[in-house]
Amino acid sequence: MQDMTSFDAALKEHYNNQMVENLVYKNNPLLAMLPKYEGFGGRNYPMPLIYGNPQNRSSTFSNAVGLSSESQVEAFTLTRVKNYSMAFIDGETLDASKGDKNAFMSALTTEIDGAFASISNDIAFGIGRDSSGYRAQVNAEPAEAASTVITLKNAEDVVGFELNQDIVIHSAKSGGSQRVYDSGVTSGLISAVDRSAGTITINAAYTSSGTIAADDYIFVNGDRGNKISGLEDWIPDSAPSSSAFFGVDRSVDTNRLGGIRTSGTSMPIEEALIEAAMDIGREGGNPDYAFLNYKQYAKLVKSLGSKVQYIDLDVNGVVGFRGVLIHGANGPIKVLADRSIRDSRAYLLSMNTWELASLGPLVKMLQADGNKLLRQSSADAYEVRIGSYAQLGCKAPGHNGVVTLD
Repeated sequence: MQDMTSFDAALKEHYNNQMVENLVYKNNPLLAMLPKYEGFGGRNYPMPLIYGNPQNRSSTFSNAVGLSSESQVEAFTLTRVKNYSMAFIDGETLDASKGDKNAFMSALTTEIDGAFASISNDIAFGIGRDSSGYRAQVNAEPAEAASTVITLKNAEDVVGFELNQDIVIHSAKSGGSQRVYDSGVTSGLISAVDRSAGTITINAAYTSSGTIAADDYIFVNGDRGNKISGLEDWIPDSAPSSSAFFGVDRSVDTNRLGGIRTSGTSMPIEEALIEAAMDIGREGGNPDYAFLNYKQYAKLVKSLGSKVQYIDLDVNGVVGFRGVLIHGANGPIKVLADRSIRDSRAYLLSMNTWELASLGPLVKMLQADGNKLLRQSSADAYEVRIGSYAQLGCKAPGHNGVVTLD
């Protein structure tokens, strides 16, 4: 909880123009560019598509008339997932930080804005990942120490971690076993993040009783299996199985129902993206956006050299993002860096086939009773509750693709 001690650094001692810089990630172009729909009420949201035409056709009339087939129609039946973020502040700090003469910023505004940013960043992160909610994998078993230092298998995944996240670790994305730091200790808070080394430190001792192992999966406590279905679900790296995905068996036509997969290894990124655009174009898609992480984006810019063509993109009338323009089989593709995309892959999207559907605004204050600020019954403190009920849907997975990169 925010109190006078933890907020002391932001309380004014001298009246000057110092500004406190917010270092929380704010640039989420994939989240910003996705079409939104805020009317997702009811029990579920069917998203139908036709993925095959009737095949009662032959050059011989008797053969054509003797056939009996119909259009192949399916519907992804979307269901919402919940996400919550809280802001807490004690009464004295709330009053002491009011007004420019008293503090660099209002403690109440700071906490509410931070809670909104936290849930927004989490949703953005989840859209680029999968519904299991895992943030990274463990590189190797930690050393025994008073705090648990975990080296991530892929250092680029460090963007998914923040101080004070409550971390649990499992041997698998689903099922498997929950790991322990020490006997009976299954969770701990992040006390430090080394974003250059790709390590996180947990405030729990790691002892000889610890069971964390290489390739284990790291989750924020409560997230496992409860996250939004992101790009990795809709366009998986390998052809989807018969397991129902929002009620659909995608194995009957893995490309049209589960997206296009292109291997771009051992080739320049620009060539890989163009190759993928051609594969998608062959299936009738017209990808107009591509998203990859910052590491791969830097490789693309360097490989283009003097040929690089930048483009500024408006979001709600404001220039928010700068990307690179490349030319695919069916037209230009705007390539953007997004921290949510895992390393060694890129996604080519036909943006008009996507919809981020939510029950009301994607992120909102939970105030059905009319109260934005709730007084805690057992303390001189207040809380604000922020939530989201949403799901990502795609009307034509076969018009989108994933590219594996070096």
